[in-house]
Amino acid sequence: MKLARNIFLAAGIYGFLVLTPLFFLEDRIGRDTPPPITHPECFYGFLCVALVFQVVFLIIATDPVRFRPMMIPSILEKASWGITLVALLAQRRIAFSLFAIGSVDWIFAFLFIFALAKTPPPSSDKLSGARVV
Repeated sequence: MKLARNIFLAAGIYGFLVLTPLFFLEDRIGRDTPPPITHPECFYGFLCVALVFQVVFLIIATDPVRFRPMMIPSILEKASWGITLVALLAQRRIAFSLFAIGSVDWIFAFLFIFALAKTPPPSSDKLSGARVV
């Protein structure tokens, strides 16, 4: 369980460190990788949802057994970005450097799968709130 705790804690902290600066870089992103962002609502919407999921990772880290079911959508969150990157790279719509940087999500997806496999499911006593005497 300590391993799962550390994996999800690292993912949450990493996500906050990587995503938060993007809120202040809309103009620069448009200059460095034209064209400029034409739908800021999609850009900021993506960032907000992604940041919320970092909170989910931090919550899972507090009690991996209790929040084990949330590991499944967490795996899907990481894998979906990885699949998106593969598709965009195959279409030559992104630079390889973005693919490489974004591939950190693949690493976390596999670590989340490992954490899920190593974390025991919550006992029925914990789920019902009953105390074992």
